[in-house]
Amino acid sequence: MQNKYLNILKDYAIISVGLLIYVFGWVAFIIPNGIVGGGISGIGALIYYATGFEVSYSYLLANVVLLLLGVKIIGLHFGAKTIFGILLSTALFHYLPQAVPDTLIAQVQSEHNLLLWALVGGIFEGTGIGIAFTRGGSTGGTDIIAIIINKFKHINPGRALLYCDIVIIGSSMFLPDRTILSLLYGGIMVTVSTYVIDALLVGSKQSLQVLIFSERYEAIADEVCRVMGRGVTMLYAKGWYTKNERNVLLLVVRKYEINTVYRIINEIDRNAFVSTASVTGVFGEGFEPIKDGKIKLGKRRKEGKESE
Repeated sequence: MQNKYLNILKDYAIISVGLLIYVFGWVAFIIPNGIVGGGISGIGALIYYATGFEVSYSYLLANVVLLLLGVKIIGLHFGAKTIFGILLSTALFHYLPQAVPDTLIAQVQSEHNLLLWALVGGIFEGTGIGIAFTRGGSTGGTDIIAIIINKFKHINPGRALLYCDIVIIGSSMFLPDRTILSLLYGGIMVTVSTYVIDALLVGSKQSLQVLIFSERYEAIADEVCRVMGRGVTMLYAKGWYTKNERNVLLLVVRKYEINTVYRIINEIDRNAFVSTASVTGVFGEGFEPIKDGKIKLGKRRKEGKESE
């Protein structure tokens, strides 16, 4: 039990460090140079440039609205780490600008090298989000929009996020004294951030197949379903050496989720035997859609429900 609480505290500490890096990139390099990136932070920056309204307030309001929409439309059960991420990011957007040295801001603004600061800002943003993701953290934001869009249009969440970022960055053209270069810098920042996140997660689309041999398979399966929202398959097996029958758990997860799986197993049964293997071509619920011409799995699933 003590190890469980220590692991939870460790998760929140690492998420906090990640969010600190993420927000620092915005308040030190991105916002001082008037660059518009993606996500809710990009929306907050747009509002700030247009009206002077503090980013932290618009960031919190937008996330609260999206959380309420998510619960109403798709009944999402947001975890404590998502709520924690939103609240901590809001606090950091409010207080961190006061802690950043004025000399640093002055130096950043004096060099007038927007390409450099777009690159640096993207690195900080991607590093912070990537670190938070490795421990199950989240900043909420346009992820919720992507899930809502995917429910009705069956658009891949990654593509939906890209569309959201394009709309947000494109909206910066309505601000005064904006040029095509402004869009370019925002696009560069988002691209760099995405690349860094993928690098930290060692390929967020790579998947792993896990076989778990444990006497406490029921407790492990329940905890994986509860914590991760992943399905688990129970296989009936027979050990040829002992001739004993036993149950084996099979699950497929994203590569960045494997640490959560290991933590759950370690908390429940330290003597469990675990086999992990890389897999390719993982399609279906929670992974990539199956493409057949222009028809995706989501559409087929919907048609199947209607015909039942």
